[in-house]
Amino acid sequence: MSLFRKMALAIAAISVVILSGCSGQEYNMREGVTEISREVYDLHMIVIWVCVVIGVITFGAMFYSMFAHRKSKNPNPAKFSHSTVVEIIWTVIPFIILIALSIPAVSLLIKMEDASNSELSVMVKGYQWKWEYKYIDGDDNLGNDVSFFSNLDQASRDQSVNAGSGFSGTEITDENYLLEVDNPLVIPVDTKVRFLVTADDVIHSFWVPDFSVKKDAIPGFINEVWTKVDEPGTYRGVCAELCGKDHGFMPIVVKVLPKEEYEAWYAEKVAEAEAGPDLNERTMSQLMAEGETAYNKYCSSCHMPNGEGNGPFPSLVGTEMVTGEGTVEQHIDVVLNGVSGTAMQAFGNQLTEAEIAAIITYERNAWGNDTGDKVQPQEIHDIKNGGGE
Repeated sequence: MSLFRKMALAIAAISVVILSGCSGQEYNMREGVTEISREVYDLHMIVIWVCVVIGVITFGAMFYSMFAHRKSKNPNPAKFSHSTVVEIIWTVIPFIILIALSIPAVSLLIKMEDASNSELSVMVKGYQWKWEYKYIDGDDNLGNDVSFFSNLDQASRDQSVNAGSGFSGTEITDENYLLEVDNPLVIPVDTKVRFLVTADDVIHSFWVPDFSVKKDAIPGFINEVWTKVDEPGTYRGVCAELCGKDHGFMPIVVKVLPKEEYEAWYAEKVAEAEAGPDLNERTMSQLMAEGETAYNKYCSSCHMPNGEGNGPFPSLVGTEMVTGEGTVEQHIDVVLNGVSGTAMQAFGNQLTEAEIAAIITYERNAWGNDTGDKVQPQEIHDIKNGGGE
């Protein structure tokens, strides 16, 4: 058997072994569920096959030359300097290929950037480490009706805490780990939706692969991107820009509903917004229970589930601001308005009055703090609206 055949058989055997371990895995780009995503996929496949053809021709010529003109067969190599014709050919052909590929690519890029004539607009704002979605009315007015924050679901947070640091990932068996959120973005099917993408703190990136939507969220800037989804369903994405400690803990979930179901969902959200905040008085046990849930959801990633903090994130156990006499107002101010120059965000517009009251009550009475202080939602509401003392 010739050396060439031996090498070909060896390569084939290695390929079989490698490919046998690839079953059930997706290594290619997703085709997606929008017209744009399918055009991106088609262009991607054209480029792939052009590269395959170029690779086969180039490496085929190289390997043929290596074996057909090896030293044992041709001990006296040919001697020549260059060929003008060949040089022109290998310059002109790549130029033609690049021009041929650039024409559909530029056309597609122009289409991807054209967010005009959209039927629905949604403001998307990235935070460390969550997303805010704010629906915009027909006059491009913000925040009149529906807005909410989307956080990683509690089940994923619990699994992460239970696994501890340094875990390999094989300890997590839930297939939806780091994929679910408490409040998904909801949009209607067959509707051109414009996303106005920005950020509150650092640079994030809003990426939903099935839509071929990826746009940087930059503080102080608003970037536009759009989609029109053909098929109802649940589609997932992630923040695609490294944005700090919990970058991997801010997934994107988009639910695409039939138009009738979307209208019903939106009407329900509008009714909730018009009903106003829940300011009912709570007992200490209710505040502690609600506070523990809200703390684990919004605060534990920085201050840790046990309140002891981590690195630049201060401890809440036995500290003056949390346990000191007469410091309730200071504690409320920090939660509402944040601390300038630190990672402590202003939660006044992110959380409800009930959530803020419960969190502060929980922090002042958990982990052995036991101050007995109790904060009610009405107090938070009064302070936010300038009625506090």
